[in-house]
Amino acid sequence: MPTTNPTTKKIGTQMRHRSFFTSMALGVSGVLLLSSCSAGGNSTEIEDKSADFGFQADGLPIVTDTLSLSFGGTKSALAPDYDTMALVQQWEADTNIKINWKNLPEQVYIEKKNLMLASDDLPDVLYNSGLTDADIAQYGGNGTLLPLEDLIEEYAPTLSGILDDRPDIRAAITASDGHIYTLPSVEELGILQHPNFLYINTAWLDALGLPMPTTIDQYHDALEAFATQDPNGNGQADEIPLSFRTDSFCANPNDLIAALGGQPENNDHRIVRDGKVEFTANTDGYRDGVAALADWHADGLIDQESFSQDDLAYLSKGKAETPVLGSFFWWELKEMVGEDRVDDYALLGILEGVDGDKLASVANNQEINRGAMAITKSNEYPSATMRWADRLFDPVMSAQSNWGPVGVTLEEDAAGILVQIPATGGEAEGERRQKVAPGGPKITTKEDFATVVAPEPRAKERQDLVTEYYAPFKANEAYPPVMLSTEELDQTSFAVTDINALVKEKFAAWIVNGTVDKEWDGYVSQLESLGVDDVIATYQQAYDRFQKGGE
Repeated sequence: MPTTNPTTKKIGTQMRHRSFFTSMALGVSGVLLLSSCSAGGNSTEIEDKSADFGFQADGLPIVTDTLSLSFGGTKSALAPDYDTMALVQQWEADTNIKINWKNLPEQVYIEKKNLMLASDDLPDVLYNSGLTDADIAQYGGNGTLLPLEDLIEEYAPTLSGILDDRPDIRAAITASDGHIYTLPSVEELGILQHPNFLYINTAWLDALGLPMPTTIDQYHDALEAFATQDPNGNGQADEIPLSFRTDSFCANPNDLIAALGGQPENNDHRIVRDGKVEFTANTDGYRDGVAALADWHADGLIDQESFSQDDLAYLSKGKAETPVLGSFFWWELKEMVGEDRVDDYALLGILEGVDGDKLASVANNQEINRGAMAITKSNEYPSATMRWADRLFDPVMSAQSNWGPVGVTLEEDAAGILVQIPATGGEAEGERRQKVAPGGPKITTKEDFATVVAPEPRAKERQDLVTEYYAPFKANEAYPPVMLSTEELDQTSFAVTDINALVKEKFAAWIVNGTVDKEWDGYVSQLESLGVDDVIATYQQAYDRFQKGGE
């Protein structure tokens, strides 16, 4: 084993963006000391022993002598032990780094995570870390997680190049103290911002001699006809003109609020327009939209169970033995109505609103996610670990981490683009993916989907629908993937929970009871007492920091 060399450098809160080297990078044997910041600004020195295993700053293998690392974190319930996956075995063969995987099903891991992080029994790496922003702020700040920005700069040329080209990704993974504590997972399909697809029963339109609606008034008339003219022909008033959910990823009537009141809306009730963060659920336009939906409900156009049903009950309505569903929100038609009825429905998209505009509300669902991987203070080989992680950001490797290995789930087409190999034996592509793809840190950009890997067929279908029916009418910007500081989290977390609970409660009550105008002033006062203005000011502060690159 090599003799150590006294050449050392430290990284910490006071030494950001400085290069550091293992002695192998200098051509001599040595040891690197990293400093991890603990609470109160103290530094804990961490000895980097990568050189003891023949660390190489470039090329493969990463180490000449086999290095073992322990990994913890989450995994899919359908995933086998990661070390049995062909892709993971290839990683070990390429790098000479053996991973002892201790990843657990998500719910099991969540139950154990906080105790693990507070103990000294940490894995070297958290992979699919399951860390919340509060976790990152707390455990990055107290030294449990290592700051990674200098390691990235020195030993992750692939990721470093991406971050230089994409300051938004860098900002998304940069904490308010200026450090990067976790690596990203990015999949830029452009579909998460518009998950609420509005469909209508065209078989019923045809039966009643009605045109495909293009305006909110025409849509209302179609729903009224569904409610009163027995379009399923069974002589019973069993039709459900419109159904939705109010706490779902993809079944929310936000675009109806925009069409009826002119107020873009999303599940967070937080949007961005012209660089300004706005709360949506206290505006005149929001009130007008809710009042109009209350009128629809009073006329029998809205499913009575829209405010109480879960996904199972909701999805069953499209598959009832007798067709009863006229219109609904969901982002996959076949999942809602079944294979036999997909031809009876069509996507409406964005309707022209009462003011003559088409407004597509943009959700805050993020395609740039942090927390894919973190290096803990227990790791004695951070340089080798970062080199190992950097390989996962190669576009082809990111595709395999996400969907599975070339030759198993992916193959090249005639143009050299990776495409899905159809699953066989009745197995769904999604199930197969969970069994062969370990996830973790990866980046597949919009450009990569055009030049490296094609979207999954279902994702491509959604992508095309968003491009045609929603993106041209984008009414707002999404709130970006900002990482709030511990102080900002303290200022917002409880208040946001109370505010959103109030909005959800009143939305349902007002539509069912028609009392929005009577109760509006008291509701606005209640929002103010819950601190809505302070919350939005905090989000604006964090947004402004994000726009400056996270600094």
